[in-house]
Amino acid sequence: MKKLYIILFLATISGGLYAQTTNRPSTSSKRTEKEERKLKKIAIFREQEEGENVFQRDFSVGARLNTDGWSGFVEMGYRKSRKVVNYFQFEFAEKKNPKETKRQGSGGSGFSFTERPFIYGKVNNFYQAKLGIGQRYLIGGKANKNGVEVDAIYYGGLSVGLLKPYYLNVKSQDGPEQEVKYDPSNPNNNFLNDGKIIGAAGFGKGWSDLSVVPGLHARAGLRFDWAHFNEVVSALEIGVNAEMYTKKIQIMANQDDKQFFFNAYVSLQFGKRWNRR
Repeated sequence: MKKLYIILFLATISGGLYAQTTNRPSTSSKRTEKEERKLKKIAIFREQEEGENVFQRDFSVGARLNTDGWSGFVEMGYRKSRKVVNYFQFEFAEKKNPKETKRQGSGGSGFSFTERPFIYGKVNNFYQAKLGIGQRYLIGGKANKNGVEVDAIYYGGLSVGLLKPYYLNVKSQDGPEQEVKYDPSNPNNNFLNDGKIIGAAGFGKGWSDLSVVPGLHARAGLRFDWAHFNEVVSALEIGVNAEMYTKKIQIMANQDDKQFFFNAYVSLQFGKRWNRR
């Protein structure tokens, strides 16, 4: 019986030791898997922050200086692949004629500095509301957070041209002041009589006479994003823009009206990127 007890005792001890040795690799394996997941998360974070841009969405706002005017815009991007981002953009712009120069009125009471400056010969303010879709194609990514991402952009869409008549305060033939717009059928309304012009009418004048001219626009250029972290948008863009409208647009009197517009531009925009949840 003693031998039997000894055998059972030794078997129990050896079983416990075996269980301990079989459990140790399991605990070690769990620790390894946890560390691997942690290292993977760190690697993804570093890639997002400093390496290649892998964010799926972006939103930014910006301003554009054109050779024939100015514009402001908002943009929303959706990543299609590693190198391609589709984006939508809404832009509001104004075109100006290179002959536009501001003057001070001389037809008032003698205190011309109290009147609004005016643009001699300006017939219409020409604004545009634009909506389009484009793509950004990656040319060169950031090697690190201090690098610059370079993208080629190509873009196009619809334009809605808004023509608002330009009004002036002038001295009428009878003497009192009146607000007039350009009227080629009435050359005696003093719109082009520099000596009778008092100043520009208020910005609110002319919206009731607004006319709409539909058109198309297209753009191509290069974008340089210098933000230290990929989750931030800090970009400069340069390129060219073309627009065509359904009729000729008159901005200035005694100047050629245009139906097709072509310009160069530079823009700045700022925003953020994130991943879809």
